[in-house]
Amino acid sequence: MSKLPSISDALDEKMVTSVINKKFNNFVPAFYKFVSEWIINAYSNFKDIEMYMVLIYLVNNDFKFYKKNGIQVDYNTFYKDKTLEIEEIKIIEISRDLHIPKESVRRKIIYLEKIGVIKRTRKKIFIDRSAYETVQPISALKNLSYLISISSKILKQENKIPYYFSSNEISDGIKKHFSFCWYEFYKFIFSYYFRWRKELGDLEVLCIALLLISNASSNKDLVIQDIDIEIWRKRISYADKVGLNSMSISDITGIPRPTVVRKVNYLIKKGYAKVDQKKLISVNIEKKVFSKTQKIQEQTIKEISELIYKILNKTTIS
Repeated sequence: MSKLPSISDALDEKMVTSVINKKFNNFVPAFYKFVSEWIINAYSNFKDIEMYMVLIYLVNNDFKFYKKNGIQVDYNTFYKDKTLEIEEIKIIEISRDLHIPKESVRRKIIYLEKIGVIKRTRKKIFIDRSAYETVQPISALKNLSYLISISSKILKQENKIPYYFSSNEISDGIKKHFSFCWYEFYKFIFSYYFRWRKELGDLEVLCIALLLISNASSNKDLVIQDIDIEIWRKRISYADKVGLNSMSISDITGIPRPTVVRKVNYLIKKGYAKVDQKKLISVNIEKKVFSKTQKIQEQTIKEISELIYKILNKTTIS
């Protein structure tokens, strides 16, 4: 007979948010690796991030259905079939929820049908899993599990939980409760990326910006300085020698080099990036740049804390 989970084992959401906010320096490399690699992988599938977003929006409606009806689907069960049936979704709803013009959504749906990813049978829509095997979240699952494992370690160090969980333990828990966890994951994804798209203009620009920040935060010369109160600048301060050239950015992201150059110039014009004499591109960490996006960053911390809290609760006490 299995043991009933104890109410006292449940985490407190405000406590998790408080600890993550306090110790966010410890999360920076893992967090930016997580969000940067996800959007790069999204681009690699169709060379169109918004099209990939439309696809996972359709998939997420099944996760919504499972959650609404108390159905739990594990990772292996979800991916074992060749096709996935989804509810008919109106283009206007996709446009509204993803903030993409209706005609753009229509063109993307038509293209997905043309290449065989989506098939319509009367009012039903089927997604052919064999046509998008590469979108199976292998990298995302690994990076998210690592991020949550770090979270549990920090919570343990702060004496908020009795022990921490390894990446493998978290990954196994997510796979067991996959439909619940990935619904919450996609909810974070949509909110995070489209919030930044509103600020930066498009998702390819964001893809490049996140790569620059990830490169900076993972550099061995990363330093945390005691400066002022602009929290976010403090969190990703780094040695000035960190940077990438446009060819490297193109190779890593898959975005054509001429497009990279245009979008980097846009980031420089907006004040988010800078280029040195060696033509190395890096994030601009001036106070005035990060102060104008402080509310976005605060919302990010709130939402990633909520995601970590829900997945930790689900995977460790269920």
